Amino acid sequence: MSEAIRRVEADANRSCDTHLHVFPLPPRFGVDLYLKDESVHPTGSLKHRLARSLFLYGLANGWIGPRTTVIEASSGSTAVSEAYFARMLDLPFVAVMPASTSPDKIALIEFYGGKCRLVDDPTAIYAESHRLAEETGGHFMDQFTYAERATDWRGNNNIAESIYQQMSLERHPEPTWIVVGAGTGGTSATIGRYIRYRRHTTRLAVVDPEGSAFYPYWTGGAAATAPGSRIEGIGRPRVEPSFLPTVIDRMLQIPDAHSIAAMRWVREVTGRHVGPSTGTNVAAATHLVREMRDRGEHGSIVTLICDSGDRYTQTYDDDTWLAARDIDIEPCLRSLRDFLAT
Repeated sequence: MSEAIRRVEADANRSCDTHLHVFPLPPRFGVDLYLKDESVHPTGSLKHRLARSLFLYGLANGWIGPRTTVIEASSGSTAVSEAYFARMLDLPFVAVMPASTSPDKIALIEFYGGKCRLVDDPTAIYAESHRLAEETGGHFMDQFTYAERATDWRGNNNIAESIYQQMSLERHPEPTWIVVGAGTGGTSATIGRYIRYRRHTTRLAVVDPEGSAFYPYWTGGAAATAPGSRIEGIGRPRVEPSFLPTVIDRMLQIPDAHSIAAMRWVREVTGRHVGPSTGTNVAAATHLVREMRDRGEHGSIVTLICDSGDRYTQTYDDDTWLAARDIDIEPCLRSLRDFLAT
């Protein structure tokens, strides 16, 4: 057990911090936008932090032993990162995922030695994960329950502490807004708690794609379910236990076409190939920039690059794939281009 924890902690020493990039907004806006690049983690996404925390949590609780089969319900990226840590500890790993998960993510999970169990109904991933854990005598990680518990929100090199350290020498060092997606709810819980614990004036905006249950739950206050999101990695068909609405100052719902358009627009403007959940973040961030600019407010906004667009070459980055799903991103792309030009 001690050796397993040492291996996971050593990975943190090598890779826990990530770059903070300046997004090129016109100086006349008076607002600075930053993208924290979580795609540079060893497994290529923000979920690397979560997977590390979940493994440490499971090891410290005695749930994961030297021969435990680890099982996770995931839309892809968390499973990629957990497969990496499972291989590091010589443990078998099974990812239960919707059948619509991108082939690139499935290939990455298998590259790290994991196995994929695909289900047609996205809401069935929980029951199937419990069934597999019982069948194998393994451990269901259950990121959607434990994400907010497994991460040390007070500091200890979490993502919130890293953001504030990296912003310390900027023109507006305390962000006006931090913008993150509603995936498991773990990232927003960590950042929201940290903001309050450190008594920052920053406000937390959480973005949700269409079809997800989080936004209607936050705005209506009643338990909600939804069809599920078409944007991989964020949005859920049900409100997950890790989602803490009380730490959120504002939620924005982003149409899928706008998320995908923003994904491609980021590459046009910065040269960085990002995924669709990053597009959702940036679409929301530009909305907040517009509001601040129109009110004459100066300040800074920080959001996240969640993963690389390399994982979506056969889906969101493919015009034929979009046309088959009747998703037209051209009006949104024009709006984003005008945003910088006018």
